[in-house]
Amino acid sequence: MRKSIATFIALSVTICILLSVSFTTDETVNLGKYSTEGLELNYTVSPDENIKDNVLASNDVNKTFSPFLGKSFVGFKEAVGFKESGGDYFTVNTLGYLGKYQFGKGTLRLLGIKNPKKFLKNPELQERAFIANAERNKWVLRRDIKNFVGKRINGVLVTESGILAAAHLAGPGSVKKYLRSYGLDNFEDSYGTNVEYYMKKFSGYDTSSLKPNKKAKAI
Repeated sequence: MRKSIATFIALSVTICILLSVSFTTDETVNLGKYSTEGLELNYTVSPDENIKDNVLASNDVNKTFSPFLGKSFVGFKEAVGFKESGGDYFTVNTLGYLGKYQFGKGTLRLLGIKNPKKFLKNPELQERAFIANAERNKWVLRRDIKNFVGKRINGVLVTESGILAAAHLAGPGSVKKYLRSYGLDNFEDSYGTNVEYYMKKFSGYDTSSLKPNKKAKAI
């Protein structure tokens, strides 16, 4: 025990001596020659106050956005796109669904798109198709949005964004059945994803910029 204490004391003294030596120098560092005068030190990018939540519906889909999209509409759109395809505009899944948002050919025809091959090569058109489809679904589900938003079904809070995301997955008819059966009729796609999962995953985003439009078209 005494030997251990002596060793500890000796080690402590050695460390103190080394620290003392390291901070003692005959040469004084002259900081006067180091100056930031004249240098451009503003490395931050100021936010573009002209960017709106629906900007991806414009002609330039290659704009750079902040990754901190939160619960904005752009955040909603990008979250759905990532879930559907990992954000890949040019992918086709095993069931033939196309692009970033995995549209079926039938839905594309409803939106005025008759050439799936051109659609797959056109990111701008895919963004317009997502918005048009969401506006169409919002019109179809307008009464259900009014009647069910704010309620809970199977413990899941019903929100407008959750309803629209689920309609993108399963179609507005399946969402109507889910809501009106209070969760008993829970449509599931070929990959095992159901309406309730999308209702929960995409809850609480701001989709107020979408206007209900029965005749919404992407073209």
